[in-house]
Amino acid sequence: MRRLLAAALISAAAAGPALAQGQPPLRCGVDGTFAPHAFPSLQGGVQGFQIDLFREVARRMGREIVIDSAAFSGLIPALNAGRYDFLCAPTTVTRERAEALLFTEGYLWTELQFGIRRGTPPIRSEEDLRGKTISVNKGTPYEQWVTNNRERLNLTLLAFDSQADAAQAVIQGRAYANLSGNTVVRYSASRTPQYVADFVLPGSRLHWGTPFRRDSAALRNQVEDVLTCMKRDGTVARLSERWFGDAPGPDQAERVEFPGYGPPDMPGYDPTPQNPNCG
Repeated sequence: MRRLLAAALISAAAAGPALAQGQPPLRCGVDGTFAPHAFPSLQGGVQGFQIDLFREVARRMGREIVIDSAAFSGLIPALNAGRYDFLCAPTTVTRERAEALLFTEGYLWTELQFGIRRGTPPIRSEEDLRGKTISVNKGTPYEQWVTNNRERLNLTLLAFDSQADAAQAVIQGRAYANLSGNTVVRYSASRTPQYVADFVLPGSRLHWGTPFRRDSAALRNQVEDVLTCMKRDGTVARLSERWFGDAPGPDQAERVEFPGYGPPDMPGYDPTPQNPNCG
């Protein structure tokens, strides 16, 4: 698996509960080119919503955490190989993935959205994509959507190892549009005048959750309990507003507590009622 950034060892001891005695650091992986979720910091290492979120999760668990950056397409194989305890990367919960992995409930909604070059006519329907080249980040549901609709709409797929490269292909005119998650497209548009957030695919809202191996139910539930507490006290919403620019409303996943453990109606869901000790 190609490393994009050096692994970052983050101490969770400061201003938090005592570190769990004898517990090794939690290990997780992110795509370190997926701004504003995780991207390089001028001070070294990675920064972003995911980094702040899981630093706080680890702090509340009394654990250290090692966050390793790598291409997204290699993260799930590395998780299954035992390199990580879970993924800090925002991971779309699909039925296919949930058959093979355990997920926490969603802490963000994701919707599939297109970014286009400024001056391009707005996309009003899928028909406007017919015969066009679409850029995506490799190994994501965005690549899967283009692949599944390639024949129907005569699409050409242009897949990259990073979202930054996929967005740049649109600015350079190599692709007509870039398909990604709504938070990433909006962030890219806010930072790059030539790139415009455009059409959202209807009915594409899904959970962004945290994946674990199927044998890690206890750890999944422990992390989800912490995330639930962070929803209750507004921490997830505050981090969302900081990194995405808008305060999430009461019906957004940053504030909604879903019943049980895992996304409801997905494989791996545990209906046991949550009863986290939020202190």
